[in-house]
Amino acid sequence: MNKLLKFLKFIDDNLLKFFLGVYIFLIPLWPKLPIKMIDYTYIAIRLEDIYLVVMSLVFIIQLLRKKITLNKTHLWIFIIYWIAVFASTLWAIFIGKTIVLYHLGLLHALRRVEYMIVFFIVASIIKNKRDFFAFMNLYVFSVFIVALYGLGQKYFGFPAVQTMNPEYAKGYILYLTPEARISATFAGHYDLASYLVFSIPIVLSFYFYFKKNYFYLLVFVLSLVVLIDTSSRISFGAYLVSTILFLLLARKYFFTVFVVILTVGLMFASKDLTNRFFRTFQVKRILVNEKTGSVYVNQNVTTKELPAGSFYVKLKDQTPEVVSAGHIETFKKQIIQEQVKEASISAGQKLSDNDFNKLMASLSANLKGVNTIVSDISFATRLQVEWPRAIEAFGRNPLLGTGPSSITEATDNDFLRWLGEIGLIGTTTFLMILFLITKNIWKKITQVSKENKILAYGFIFGLFALLMNATYIDVFEASKVAYTFWLVAGIFTGYERE
Repeated sequence: MNKLLKFLKFIDDNLLKFFLGVYIFLIPLWPKLPIKMIDYTYIAIRLEDIYLVVMSLVFIIQLLRKKITLNKTHLWIFIIYWIAVFASTLWAIFIGKTIVLYHLGLLHALRRVEYMIVFFIVASIIKNKRDFFAFMNLYVFSVFIVALYGLGQKYFGFPAVQTMNPEYAKGYILYLTPEARISATFAGHYDLASYLVFSIPIVLSFYFYFKKNYFYLLVFVLSLVVLIDTSSRISFGAYLVSTILFLLLARKYFFTVFVVILTVGLMFASKDLTNRFFRTFQVKRILVNEKTGSVYVNQNVTTKELPAGSFYVKLKDQTPEVVSAGHIETFKKQIIQEQVKEASISAGQKLSDNDFNKLMASLSANLKGVNTIVSDISFATRLQVEWPRAIEAFGRNPLLGTGPSSITEATDNDFLRWLGEIGLIGTTTFLMILFLITKNIWKKITQVSKENKILAYGFIFGLFALLMNATYIDVFEASKVAYTFWLVAGIFTGYERE
């Protein structure tokens, strides 16, 4: 009986640590399989949401029983941020009328709280150096498994569950084609890449802290290979800048040379990533309808190439090359024929020869060949649709924004999304949270010992990489990435207390 009581006491004393250990693996490794879809959106209630609710309830019970103490570090600024988010939501629903579907506005607001609650639970569980290294080693091991799964997806046909569009979000098991970008257990390749660029500086910091333990080096190399296979240009750029700066500040000069050589070699071995970089901006002779402003780009759209968008910058030199001129004239005839065919269908009858010739002459006169630099469709969509929409929302209510969910599912720029949805108050408060966490981690962890400085560097440059990613992707709203960031931030903040 005494042994049983001791065992039960041990479980009771460490119950939250058991929950946290499972959580560290559950978040990155469990596929995004929906349990219940939310109406009018492809956001779903998933296993991690239910698990976090259960863990939060256990945390509250343990707080009431005084089995654990709440770590109140930065609590005041989090509360101000949450107030700003819900003030924006209420204004958008009842005054601004910019949120039509009330439940979506509330859902997006609550998700921001849900992601950040993890920070306080974890920061309260971590009580000493032993806890810190135990859970961070579990985290590094989870990164290792994610990388292995990503390679398995590329070379052995491991399945994927993605949420890149509403149909996929229903939980279909997908098998990627050879040219598809890998996503491992994440919602898409962008999410996986964001997770890796945040993790890589942290993994390297542990490699140096533990005097070059080669398991951490293996995790780094595998993570880099998988990152390149995602073909995410912004994430690769964020990795390159953050990792090299981290290594230089840590004075790991020879290792920096090794990382640069390894990275360049792997990059040029991946034709997909290099092709995407080269096709970000393309010099093309396009057709512009001077009357309507419509843009026509002559290109072959395939699954292996990133097509150009309709955003362009006109070049000063407008002298067409002979090859380009002939090519563009053929393309021009194709467009005119298609438009004439559409006009015939709209009229409901075949055009007379006279009407046909007039329409051909009119369309031909309006279409003009222009030498340009065109962006790829990914950047063009952001520049022409998503970013202006967020800027317009910010202009409507600079202080509070137009409310969570008001500018659709994605903006592909977290800074603009914050400004558009929650305004200056919410955006400034959120950035203040990140600043205070970073400041305290640097101040407190480096005071423990000089060796700890490398660990602080790892977290700081991981966050820096995420912020770079946030200029092109909504990383702090991507569930797996957001959960991961607040988890790691909580572990580091808990370590401050020692």
